[in-house]
Amino acid sequence: MKVIDEQLISSVAEQARKSPRLRMNYNFHQSLQDKCHRFLNALEPGTQIPVHHHPTKDETFVILKGKVRVSTYNDDGDVLESCIISPKSGTYGVDIPKNVWHGVECLEPSVLLECKEGPFVAHEVDGILDVKK
Repeated sequence: MKVIDEQLISSVAEQARKSPRLRMNYNFHQSLQDKCHRFLNALEPGTQIPVHHHPTKDETFVILKGKVRVSTYNDDGDVLESCIISPKSGTYGVDIPKNVWHGVECLEPSVLLECKEGPFVAHEVDGILDVKK
């Protein structure tokens, strides 16, 4: 059993602070080929999570600490929905259906629990949406 406690969350958050990408994953799944991916994703403000989609996979974000904005987009890059999730606000997460463009903006140091179907498939360059500013 792996316990998700303050020690684990703080450790992953510290690794994110020291990372050039300003984020760090802690995987509960054993392999990138596993059928279900479950992991902590620690994010620092300034990290870049490009708008992307998973053509065949739903994705769930549950926030354990901090505050992030999750937005969905149409194929033209226009925002369809935007939601700030934070334990303090009582909005704890979102579920993104397959093939929906989405992105995450870190508003304060945060840790998410993420779940999605495996195996891992790297995003192709043309799989990233150029959103309108």
